[in-house]
Amino acid sequence: MDADALTDARRAEWERLDTLSRASLDGAGVDELIVRYRAASADLAELKTSVGESPQSAYLSTILVRARLRLTGASDNVLTLVPRFFARQLPAALYRLRWTTLVVALAFIAIAVGSAAWIASNPELVATLGEPADLEQYADESFTAYYTENPAAVFMGMVWLNNFWIAMQCVLFGITGIWPVYALVQNAMGLGVSGAVMAVHDRVDVMVLYILPHGMLELTCIFVACAAGLHLFWSWVAPGDRSRAESLAAEGRALATVAIGLVFALFVAGLIEGFVTGWSLPWPVKIGIGAAALAAFLIYMLVIGGRAARRGETGDLVEYEAGTPRLVAG
Repeated sequence: MDADALTDARRAEWERLDTLSRASLDGAGVDELIVRYRAASADLAELKTSVGESPQSAYLSTILVRARLRLTGASDNVLTLVPRFFARQLPAALYRLRWTTLVVALAFIAIAVGSAAWIASNPELVATLGEPADLEQYADESFTAYYTENPAAVFMGMVWLNNFWIAMQCVLFGITGIWPVYALVQNAMGLGVSGAVMAVHDRVDVMVLYILPHGMLELTCIFVACAAGLHLFWSWVAPGDRSRAESLAAEGRALATVAIGLVFALFVAGLIEGFVTGWSLPWPVKIGIGAAALAAFLIYMLVIGGRAARRGETGDLVEYEAGTPRLVAG
């Protein structure tokens, strides 16, 4: 076969394929792209069989590569993926959890306050917590010393890793439906016990002042993690039109986005706990810093997340990253 003759005969068809691979296509255009891609692939096979590697086969290969990428999709550049993650995927995934997060937060507050009031009002229960002298020392010294007994940077790293580990357990083990509830109740009861001890010794105001600066954002992150775990559980309990495996996979991908986002939010909470809560700043300033951090998170979750959700974002990967889903009726 004469490679030049084949090129001259097919050049217009190859150029048409190249044009289609760069253009915005409707249904008919996609059909034409597929037909011309198959024809050009046959031409390339014939060229390589007859004359081997040649300038003509290299030229046609370049056109086919571009057409193949148009048909199969190509992953975006990382410089495009990172802004999309923070501007669309993450806030949309957080936005989907807003109502469950609110329910989790209200349940946590009810358990913490209820258990604190119950224990504080019952001297027999208070006595089971420890010796009176130890409880008094905890209320007067140990509770506040906890925030300054280690260097700020070390303490910040400790609480960040601890809180991140709690959040990750809630998300990863959320598939059970049990672990997020267990973590929520355990942490609420722990806070309630501390609150009872502080209340018995008239130190509730100190406790509130030491928890609010970092706790507003930190606890919100834990509530979001519990909500994410419960959504993961519900995805296979009530998958809707999808199979349980498909529903779980889609929800898992979206909630993995939330887990990554919580790394950064809990880092900010750790910075506040390590460098603000226990140190010599006026309390209005400390609480103001914590409130500003929480406000920024809620704006990101509700305002930016709502905008992304209205544009169709769910927090899941796009189709060429996640794989083509199975079509369902309805």
